[in-house]
Amino acid sequence: MRKKTLTFGFSPCPNDTYMFCALAHGGVDDSHFDFAVDLQDVETLNKRANDAYYDLTKVSIHAVAHLSRHYVLLNSGGAMGMGCGPLVVSSRNLSPSDLTCTLTAIPGKFTTANLLYQLFTGGNSRVLPMTYDTIMEKVTSGEVPAGVIIHEGRFTYHLHGLRKVVDLGEWWEKEYGLPLPLGGILMKKSFGRDAHKRVESLIRQSIRYARSHEKKVWKYVKKNAQEMSDDVIKKHIELYVNDYSEDFGPTGRKAIVTLLEVGAEAGILPKVPEPIFQDD
Repeated sequence: MRKKTLTFGFSPCPNDTYMFCALAHGGVDDSHFDFAVDLQDVETLNKRANDAYYDLTKVSIHAVAHLSRHYVLLNSGGAMGMGCGPLVVSSRNLSPSDLTCTLTAIPGKFTTANLLYQLFTGGNSRVLPMTYDTIMEKVTSGEVPAGVIIHEGRFTYHLHGLRKVVDLGEWWEKEYGLPLPLGGILMKKSFGRDAHKRVESLIRQSIRYARSHEKKVWKYVKKNAQEMSDDVIKKHIELYVNDYSEDFGPTGRKAIVTLLEVGAEAGILPKVPEPIFQDD
């Protein structure tokens, strides 16, 4: 049987390159599928998914609310956890209550970071979208008073002389008692449930391969990690690759549905029609 090549978009961040290295470089062999990968910033992936650009793609959970006409959400390969949320940082002496009217840099309109920021501030429209890796520079220079930082920024913001105004993940956990769902893997509905389940299983295999062959995947992770130190890369992987990465499970699925429902109730997101998950 001739293999089908799936286009797969994910980010160059260490958690993604760690989890998907085996799929990208043949560490997981499958008789049905090969993968042609494309690494892009998460907001680029969110926007491209709106046009059904990839067969398989990492997106922010925020974006899922806009994408259910084309895609279903797989239960593996996502980013979720406790203590892993976006931070709002500033070089000024801002309080959390100041954020309701403060111009703030965000890492993209459709990121979960922006959704959380909107929920926390009651819908502050004074936001300035920019690529996530430029936000700390803009805040440090004073070009914007505050910024929502993601990924490795939570490990390095203090090195830029910035202070934390609020941890949006911590706020979410206190409000809802659930892990924070940041991102997930979507696959086109048109492939059908058997293919969805097969790819979901392959992603789990890829994650397990990385855990048992860390030296083999490190080169790929390091190559795409830009200027991150080894220590920051390791902390990034330890935080964002966890049990929820292999399977959201009932708690993870509840967290995703809750975030989308809360966003819809606040008028930030459209109501998401069922099904969301590949096995709904």
